[in-house]
Amino acid sequence: MSSSLSTEATYESQNDQRLDELHSKIRTLRGITTDIYDDAERQNLTLDDSNNTFSSFSSQLSHSSRRAAQAFGLSGAGGVRQTRIIMYVVGGFLAFWLLWKTKGVWWASGEV
Repeated sequence: MSSSLSTEATYESQNDQRLDELHSKIRTLRGITTDIYDDAERQNLTLDDSNNTFSSFSSQLSHSSRRAAQAFGLSGAGGVRQTRIIMYVVGGFLAFWLLWKTKGVWWASGEV
């Protein structure tokens, strides 16, 4: 009977050891799960902040676009025609190109 008691005690100590190992693994898994949850919450907050930033940027851009259209007279009746603005831009580039090409006439260049 003494051997059966020692066998039971051995089994009991093995069960206790395995139970402690299982508790340790559960604590580790709980910690990992908590870390994953916290990281997901931080990412959701970052995404919400990014969404708010882009929404704000979009509304500011549309407001600036409306103000630019009003400044150039593109909105409403009697405004400046788009072709006229395009001609101004092309004429400006042409004037700068001619100035660049003819600058050698006015300023001496280092080339001989």
